[in-house]
Amino acid sequence: MAKDPQSIRVVIYDQEYFMRGDLNQEYIQKLAVYLDTKMRSIAERTRTVDTVRVAMLAALNVADEYHQMKAKYEKATQDIDQKVGEYTEALDQFLKDAV
Repeated sequence: MAKDPQSIRVVIYDQEYFMRGDLNQEYIQKLAVYLDTKMRSIAERTRTVDTVRVAMLAALNVADEYHQMKAKYEKATQDIDQKVGEYTEALDQFLKDAV
């Protein structure tokens, strides 16, 4: 594979990849290190040597993390919206009483 001048070399689970995109090089490296670490952790815990199986388990693990974080974000957003509504009602009542 010919290396493109704008490509970024990453190593994930002892495999070399050249990535292209608009993302910052440091960020892409950070993602690659995260995935490499995740795959190595899974391989160690499961004692699996099949790279495809390790990659699938890592993908499921990352998907689980994403959905848990998304649920927390949605809950926090809902809680904030509720509080804003309560404060708006209290402020409206205060201003109504003040007039």
